[in-house]
Amino acid sequence: MIKKNDFVEIEYTGKTVDEGIIFDTTNAETAKENGLNQQNTKFGPKIVCVGENQVIPGLDKDIEGKEPEKEYSVQIPPEEGFGKKSAKNIQLVPTKQFHKQNINPVPGLQVNIDNQVGIVKTVTGGRTMVDFNHPLASKELVYDYKINKIITDTKQKVDSYLMNSIGLPAQTSFGEEKLTITMKFELPEEAQKKIEEKLKEVIPEIKEINFSLDSNANKNTQSKQKEAQE
Repeated sequence: MIKKNDFVEIEYTGKTVDEGIIFDTTNAETAKENGLNQQNTKFGPKIVCVGENQVIPGLDKDIEGKEPEKEYSVQIPPEEGFGKKSAKNIQLVPTKQFHKQNINPVPGLQVNIDNQVGIVKTVTGGRTMVDFNHPLASKELVYDYKINKIITDTKQKVDSYLMNSIGLPAQTSFGEEKLTITMKFELPEEAQKKIEEKLKEVIPEIKEINFSLDSNANKNTQSKQKEAQE
């Protein structure tokens, strides 16, 4: 039985209950058939750490206690999906703010304001109403998923965790309970400490972690500094 902090390889497809609209999938063909944005998206089975919210909360919760090599389906309420719609997330924005950016706001237009994505609802009297609620807020969802296997390889666990939870691509090596993480840029000590604590928590076979800087990245940095001085 799968338990919290297990690493599992899964495949899934998520859709809305009422409309049957597919909005999330690990299958490239399904994504293509349903017009999902495939740019910069890597499809195929995904490795996740159970209990770490690396997938939608309702799905993450449902995986725990299940068995590998089986298929499942779970219906997810808004509270365990994208939340319920909130009036606080609907805001009036001066229309001139859009005009300054050469944007003509019309109902249905997706806009980005202060790194918040919203949908224009109405444009009246010099003010534009924008809904910043997630498009799937208040929606009942259903996920059909298959648990392929439990991952036991430590390096696979580390690589997937760094990408899913922290978004850090890095070179890693593991042996004799020691993990080395080689990065293209240097992380602050506080960030290194947090990563170290979390990795040791979810992957207890790791006893020691060392961070190092990619030698090529270091050479590039020195070269740029030299060019700037010249």
